[in-house]
Amino acid sequence: MDYQQKLAEKLTILNERGSGVLIRMNYIKKTCADPKLRLSLLTDKSMETAIKYINKKFPNIDFRGNIQNLNSIQRQKSEVLAATTSYYDSFLDVIEFRDHVYELLNTIDACQCFFDIAINFDFTKNYLDLIITYTSVIITLSRIDDKKALVGMFNCAHEMTNGSSDPSYPRLGQMFVEYEHPLKKLTEEFGPHTKSVTAALLSLRMVYPRRNLPAEQWRSAQLLSLLSAPAAMLDPACCDTMACEYLSMEVMERWIIIGFLLCHSSLNTNQASQELWKMALRSGLFLILTRDEVLNIHKVSEDLFINIKGYNKRVADIKECREHAILNSGAMHRERRQFLRGALKELYKVLEDEPGLLGPKALFVFMALSFSRDEVLWLVRHSENMPKIKTPEDYVDNQMAELLFHMEKLRGLMTKYNYVVQRYHVQYLAQFDAMVLNDTIQNMYVCPEEESVLLTSFVSTLSALSIKQVENKEDFDFRAIRLDWLRLQAYTSVNKAPLPLREYTDLAKVMNLIQFHTRMVDSAEDLLQETSEVSILGFYPRVFEKMFYQSSEDINMKRYLMAFPIACSHFSQCGHPLCPEETEAMEKRSLRLCVTFLEQIAKQTSSVVLDICAEQCNLNDQLQPRHCAEAISAARHRKQKKPVQKKGEVQKEKPGAESMRKDRIVVTNVDKMHLMLTELCSSYSLCSDFVVFDHIVVPTEFLISHLETRLSEIIVRMANYNQTTQEIARPSDLLAALRAYTASLHCLSSYINVDITRLVKNVLLQQTQPLDSRGGQTITTIFTTWYLESLLRQASNSLIVHCPTMHCFINTATDNEPSFRAEEFSDISELQSLAELIGPYGLKFLSENLMWHITSQVSELKKLVRENMDVLVQMRNNFDKPEEMANLKKRLTGGENVLKRMTIIGVILSFRSMAQDSLKEVLNKHCPYLIGPIECLRDFISPETDIKVTLSVFELASAAGFSCDIDPALVAAISNMQTDNTSVDEEYKLSCLLLVYVAVSLPTLALDPNSFYSREHGGHNNNIHCLATAINQLAAAMFTVQNKNIEQHLKEFLLLASSTLLQLGQNVERMECKNRESVYLLLHLIVEESPFLSQDMLESCFPYVLLRNAYRAVYRSFIVTLG
Repeated sequence: MDYQQKLAEKLTILNERGSGVLIRMNYIKKTCADPKLRLSLLTDKSMETAIKYINKKFPNIDFRGNIQNLNSIQRQKSEVLAATTSYYDSFLDVIEFRDHVYELLNTIDACQCFFDIAINFDFTKNYLDLIITYTSVIITLSRIDDKKALVGMFNCAHEMTNGSSDPSYPRLGQMFVEYEHPLKKLTEEFGPHTKSVTAALLSLRMVYPRRNLPAEQWRSAQLLSLLSAPAAMLDPACCDTMACEYLSMEVMERWIIIGFLLCHSSLNTNQASQELWKMALRSGLFLILTRDEVLNIHKVSEDLFINIKGYNKRVADIKECREHAILNSGAMHRERRQFLRGALKELYKVLEDEPGLLGPKALFVFMALSFSRDEVLWLVRHSENMPKIKTPEDYVDNQMAELLFHMEKLRGLMTKYNYVVQRYHVQYLAQFDAMVLNDTIQNMYVCPEEESVLLTSFVSTLSALSIKQVENKEDFDFRAIRLDWLRLQAYTSVNKAPLPLREYTDLAKVMNLIQFHTRMVDSAEDLLQETSEVSILGFYPRVFEKMFYQSSEDINMKRYLMAFPIACSHFSQCGHPLCPEETEAMEKRSLRLCVTFLEQIAKQTSSVVLDICAEQCNLNDQLQPRHCAEAISAARHRKQKKPVQKKGEVQKEKPGAESMRKDRIVVTNVDKMHLMLTELCSSYSLCSDFVVFDHIVVPTEFLISHLETRLSEIIVRMANYNQTTQEIARPSDLLAALRAYTASLHCLSSYINVDITRLVKNVLLQQTQPLDSRGGQTITTIFTTWYLESLLRQASNSLIVHCPTMHCFINTATDNEPSFRAEEFSDISELQSLAELIGPYGLKFLSENLMWHITSQVSELKKLVRENMDVLVQMRNNFDKPEEMANLKKRLTGGENVLKRMTIIGVILSFRSMAQDSLKEVLNKHCPYLIGPIECLRDFISPETDIKVTLSVFELASAAGFSCDIDPALVAAISNMQTDNTSVDEEYKLSCLLLVYVAVSLPTLALDPNSFYSREHGGHNNNIHCLATAINQLAAAMFTVQNKNIEQHLKEFLLLASSTLLQLGQNVERMECKNRESVYLLLHLIVEESPFLSQDMLESCFPYVLLRNAYRAVYRSFIVTLG
């Protein structure tokens, strides 16, 4: 008969089902309390009257007589039915669960089962768990405010739809009414079960008091220490109550307090019950029912007992226990946490050094984890519901990170060396446990057939184990043995059992030991989850975040901070199939918390790293050549009489003085930062990655992301660009600072495994684009803007002159002091630094912006050509007729404007040419084997090559910094200027006439006093020498677009220009022609720079003697000036 009751199976199934129902009820409660999640029908104003009526009349609602109150439900009955069905079904699950629980409890009472946690551990634990789960379900149900409205609305809609009420509605309504005051009703229902419940609870007398000890006793007993008895270090950790050793104290307290609330009569009759109950009441103030749903144990107990006759002493006991808990429990648990931090650290260090000890001492790991988890849970639930006390610091722990960290370390150690644990326990089971069990069976004086079959199967299964199964990595599954042992406990715990387990305690001890050993082989991961998962933290996000921020403020805790995000990986284990909605919400919360913690750790780490980089950058800056002027001056005057130092003047320290110290105890700011960095980087050693709800999280990626963002900001900030004053850092200074940062960043690789090279490449590559990955400004944009708006704008106005001799731009002498020295931003070293910083991509962007400015000037030039088209056509046809040309010249307008705009184009192209040369030098230094073939490919191009191929090759060469006969960027820019309303022939005509316009306007340059050619600078003081570049490149680009012969048109230009300049030579005595020789040199510069013209062509139309005399004249004046 006892076998047919299937007590073990029912307990197992009902506990699993009860957990799901409890989680579901808690989720419904939270949903109804949260305005964001609450069912929209409950907040609908049109439903307000109906809901009030249902709540008032529940459960006896007249669905037909008061139809005016329920009109809103009548109108939306299908929507109401659909929305409330899941809630209604969930409440029906409670009734179903309740019926099965009471049926099982009555069966257990009828069988007069025996309960003892030390003997039939699994049977007793399942029995007590079922009682507590059921009670928690009922209490949580009673706390759902909208349950009556939900059920009433469903039944109303059901009756309106189907013509009758739901069959289960009366029972459901009755249950809601009965459990308005849940504990009062529950105590009545549990009256018949008092004997069984009390017996089970009293079996905790040997376990709970032993666990509920102050830290001083733990310390004196050297609890969890493997070093306290070195001689016994290899002995297996065994005891008669293996599972009790790591049984959660929170679970035991829940059993004791709720159990004695339900069956309180024994508190007045049994002194042992009273002592156990008082001890649990003194341990804390709150118990967790589920998730973040707590029970104020003293208030609930007092409210229940105060209305029961003869319980005045118990009420007094409750008040005394509450005062004791308020005064002492916080300090006691604080000391326990302090002890456990040291104990876990020692245990981990020993086991890490000797992982073989995990075999015999595995129990120590689970005990340590269970004890620590209990303390974490206690602090969490009391921090959220902190009482008003004088010592609130007892409920705050800024060292929680260390405890969580060591828990994770021990978990990781067990997982890493699972093979060692398996190997040890397989041998233990086969070579010791099987034999001991067999001897125990042989010594039993009675053994019925059913029990004999089970026990014999245990022995045969264990004896068949071998070490080869571990070596072959076979999967083990001992769940059948453990379930059979639970069945056997149920069979042998009933009254008048053929084999009474209470008389065969040796059998129970051996089987409990075997059960632990089998779990070590096939389900150590599950046991780790049971003893150390801290998913409760996910339901207390405010407390969890507060703990993190408190720990992060303590420098000694920074190395343990990674424990917080890794704790989020536990949260995926707490879900239940009966409540998938909670899992979705928990996933979002877990990821949010995890990302928040990792972002904060990364933020702190990146701040320290970049502070160190900034310090190193400052030290590096002190070694820059510009800072050595004082030292050079002092050395120069060292032999002279030493000047008297001014009073109060502080002597400047030399670079390197910061490294000199007389005492190593003196800690500098850099020392502190390196110490901080060491602590923070140590936290990353906990694990390289972990999983949170199927998301693989890599902590170092958060650090790299933060460093990338911050470094991008710092690089832009180091450029020191001020748009108002147009101030900016020199490219060479920025490059030096960036190199100092990069060198310092590489030191991070010695702390943690991060790819700094990848980080720097990503950041610098982004800086070569107009915008970075976040849409922020980059140094490419900043320098492009500055060179266009400051340097080239002033060069266009001749305030800055292009100096071919020194390959830079220089300031002209003016009355006003220049805002910057042009050569400091445009010489070879600066432009090479710029090329290093922004690279080919950045220079391409710069080039595109330069081309935009050129095309805008070309557009204006075309307008001027159109205005003077008739005159220019005649001048082109009559260039060899001086008198005709002189008359036409008088009719021509805007000549100076044309030359001015062409000069601007020339200046821009000259700057671009300098930048391209710098890029070529930089690339040649970095990748000579790539640059060589590109140069060969460019040189291979001949005039006969197809123009498309030519432009493709030139585009490649130009991107590498090589100069090309035809500028592909300029060709593309001019090609994009073509409009639909202008024919190809007209564009060609405009291009030809533009060259005519420039050629016939050249003589006017002699009128400008700034047109003087400077031998020192290798150019003219008003930048007209840049006309050579403009004419050559613009002509080549325009005629390439129009597919015309470039050389032919440049010859025509040369002929026209020579003719007009020769006419200029006839005005010998006129003062306005004083710079005639300087203007003559333009022709030589044009031919010299052009790949399409030669000196022979020039000689044919302009006498070389004039050029020679011109050079002599300008050089003579240069010598005279020097004299």
